[in-house]
Amino acid sequence: MQPSLFADQDHASGSAVRPIHYPAAVHALGEKLPAILRLGTSSWHYPGWAGLVWDKVYSEAQLSRDGLPAYAEHPLFRTVGVDRGFYRPLTQDQYAAYAAQVPVDFRFVVKAPALITDALVRGAGGQGRKVNPHFLDAEAAVRDFAAPALAGLGDTLGALVFQISPLPRAWRQQMPRLIDRLRDMLRALPDLKAQAPDAVVAVEVRDPEWLTPEFVTALKDTSATYCLGLHPKMPPIAEQLPILRALWPGPLVCRWNVNPIHGAYGYEAARDKYAPYDRLQDEDVATRTALTKVIQGTVGAGQLAYVTLSNKAEGCAPLSVEALAQTVAC
Repeated sequence: MQPSLFADQDHASGSAVRPIHYPAAVHALGEKLPAILRLGTSSWHYPGWAGLVWDKVYSEAQLSRDGLPAYAEHPLFRTVGVDRGFYRPLTQDQYAAYAAQVPVDFRFVVKAPALITDALVRGAGGQGRKVNPHFLDAEAAVRDFAAPALAGLGDTLGALVFQISPLPRAWRQQMPRLIDRLRDMLRALPDLKAQAPDAVVAVEVRDPEWLTPEFVTALKDTSATYCLGLHPKMPPIAEQLPILRALWPGPLVCRWNVNPIHGAYGYEAARDKYAPYDRLQDEDVATRTALTKVIQGTVGAGQLAYVTLSNKAEGCAPLSVEALAQTVAC
């Protein structure tokens, strides 16, 4: 890939966390990107991004608390993933606090709580303990996710993502029933457009058994879209594209999660290998090239695109965003 565009770190700012000073070249790259393309990372609390995003090393706690305004000054970052609510639902006030820290043109990609999207209630080690009575529950989805996110984020809401965790083996034999339950949940969600004109609802899955014509019909019936999940548990982009084509025309929501070299259960291996996430270690050129084509086709047709990248994709999310932006802008 090309050398990083990030250089001079001497930047004065009144924020508790200060960004680096971005050179003209990175501003120029941001200006080349279509306005309807929103690139960003999965979160913003990584001390290892010092010199890439932050002017110096800050603690993870300080970045979680104070880093969002500095993050939003990055010329390529026009969205960010909020995954924190997966573990415990966030309140309207918590969402509103996020919205108050970013420019009016910034958008959030928000992940639904496991309370709604995991078939099992899990212990501290991730082992399923019992069946989750709130799995794909319409009332819980509105009360504990969609309503507070919409009210708190307002027009900074970009995408509500229901990332459905891997299903127990026996459940994968009952996909028609689960798809019906998913449809009922999606139908119950409030209309987003009045308060958040750019907002979309997207469903991401971790089992390829979901990818059926019936699943597509459920998404169409509820005006939802498919979240392109780039994760080793799922097929590569080329094998997920038929779902997007069946939903066309429509927006793109993509979350580039984990490099496939680590395998379906390699999240922890990727986390441990890539920390502190300060450099690219395993560039996935094939995925980047394929994703570039999807992005260019989407925004070229005038459709919104939300794409967030994880540190576990190539080793350093800011540099992955930069590399993807360079290929999209070519």
